[in-house]
Amino acid sequence: MEGEQQRALRPEEAATHITVSDPVHCSEGMNKYTSYRVDVRVPPAGSGTRMDESGMLAHLRQQTVVPSAVLRRYSDFLWLYERMHRERAGAVVPPLPEKQAVARFSATFVEDRRIHLEQFLRRVAVHPELHDCPALDLFLRAEDAAFLIAKQSNINSTGSAAYTFSPDPNSYAIHAPPKKDGIKKWFSEAKTSIAGDLVRSPDDDLFEEIERYVHNLDMQMKGVSQQASSLVRKGKEIANGLFEFGLAFNLLGQSESDGLGQALGKMGEAADRLSVLSAEHAEGEMARFEEPLRDYIKTVHAVKVALSRRHEKRVSYTARLAEVDAKKANLFRLRGQPGMEAKAYAAEMSLQRHQESADVSRDEFAAVSQRVLREVDRFKTEKAHEMRTTVLDYITLQVEYNRRMEDIWTNLIPQLSLDLDGTPKNTTYNTNVTVTDNFVTTSSNASSAAAAATTLSSTMPPQPPLQPPPQPPIMGGSSGGGGWANSSGSAQPYGGSAPVAEPDVIQYRDPLPGL
Repeated sequence: MEGEQQRALRPEEAATHITVSDPVHCSEGMNKYTSYRVDVRVPPAGSGTRMDESGMLAHLRQQTVVPSAVLRRYSDFLWLYERMHRERAGAVVPPLPEKQAVARFSATFVEDRRIHLEQFLRRVAVHPELHDCPALDLFLRAEDAAFLIAKQSNINSTGSAAYTFSPDPNSYAIHAPPKKDGIKKWFSEAKTSIAGDLVRSPDDDLFEEIERYVHNLDMQMKGVSQQASSLVRKGKEIANGLFEFGLAFNLLGQSESDGLGQALGKMGEAADRLSVLSAEHAEGEMARFEEPLRDYIKTVHAVKVALSRRHEKRVSYTARLAEVDAKKANLFRLRGQPGMEAKAYAAEMSLQRHQESADVSRDEFAAVSQRVLREVDRFKTEKAHEMRTTVLDYITLQVEYNRRMEDIWTNLIPQLSLDLDGTPKNTTYNTNVTVTDNFVTTSSNASSAAAAATTLSSTMPPQPPLQPPPQPPIMGGSSGGGGWANSSGSAQPYGGSAPVAEPDVIQYRDPLPGL
């Protein structure tokens, strides 16, 4: 119960009014794809706030929700993902499910993608930096024709030149359009990036520390995820092993009769139940521990992408400053030459435009830097809470699994406490062995066994004393030429005269003569 309440505190749980459903396979000529229905309903009362870990109300974005229903395919979600990276550079954009080259129309894959696409939209809807993106509103409400025009347009919402999209969802590089200004800008930024002499800011040391933290976190989380996957795999192997174990005992029980066969059969049935329990436990570990860890790693990668966006803005700002310096030097040269007033005026206007561009790049760089800092703080707070919830959920899962396993074994013990004839065993025997002159007897801590032994000893008739065994025939004469016994009857080895002890002879007597 506690784990369920904590899972409900995840931010995306406040956006359950957004759903992705009804996947349908479509065809356009030779091209096949899957479309999904995206619905936006009026959110229920109280969904605009949630309680954070410290007990304070964390207010999510309150906005007027207009119900809508549209059809979108995976490439549309990819367009939204890339568009938000442009409109909110530096934001930690939630990850999209990965592409799959084979079996992408199987029911299992389609359902898994639907779940993750829905999770993506819900996370974006409650994201403090992305919830009001124009691209999100266009994605959720635009009709098919208007949305197609927006996707094909080369002009973004700010009126500046747009970027083309990379077809690979795992490649977050945004390529410039083939325009003259865009190519010159791209070469200028590439030259600046290769040179490595970037503009410095007061927060550079802090960002370097953040980059080291995120890199180490990524490496450590990958190690944890690999161990979690190994545990899930071993859990499935245990489930299969218990199934084979139970099958073997069932077959063994069928080969026996009476109580022994029934006991072996009950052991096999218990192993079968344990096999089912272990398989369910492995599935629970995968869904409630392995998958959250993988999702956490994807979010860490999203933080890396946000940091790379700041680096891009830094490179762009450095390139603009280099252009301004080149324009200033050119203007100074032209002003020193007679008859170059017209060119000097044109150079001055060009310098003014480049200075304005440099100021815009500076403001963008500062805005992205502040956004990244806010996002890193939010990432540490929310993901630390989710990691704690995931670990507690895993512990609860293990406790419940071991409790149910203990119940199965405990219930099996009374069923096996039967004699072969089916009578219950009410006593626990601790048998001891006693060796006497005439008998080898056993004693037990059970009173019935002691009484039986007393009765038996009182009714037995007296036994005659033991007689010495007959001596073996003499194998040799008195000359000591190799016999076992000499003429006097004492035992001697072959070829010698030293006496040796006779070996102990164990006598067996029927304790109940006449029966």
